[in-house]
Amino acid sequence: MEISDQLLCLFSADVRSETDRYVIEVPRREVETGSIDPDETYRVALIEAATESETTSEDEGPTGDEPQPPVEPGEIRYVEIEDIGKQGDGIARVERGYVIIVPGAEINERVKVEVSEVKSNFAVGEIIEDDI
Repeated sequence: MEISDQLLCLFSADVRSETDRYVIEVPRREVETGSIDPDETYRVALIEAATESETTSEDEGPTGDEPQPPVEPGEIRYVEIEDIGKQGDGIARVERGYVIIVPGAEINERVKVEVSEVKSNFAVGEIIEDDI
């Protein structure tokens, strides 16, 4: 399945029936991490739930509706620095608004980075090529 670069967040949710409509609840973390704004309108895509044979077993890693980081250690990414953090590091955002911190980068700079550290809500990338 092809995933759009415009994807802001990905989560599992139940569809709940109300009197004259159906409701899908957005997890609070998607708003709190800055991926989406509660005062905006978004397009929603629904994907059929995986069958039991398609789900990941406990031995294969984490499961549930917690999204996994969209990057892995050692991955190479081309990013644009959108902001500067409190400690002066460059901030880039990738899929779902996931943050990559890039020490030594400047706002509006496009750089090639190697992801050196991955956490649940951010990653750190080291510049391997400037001004691409």
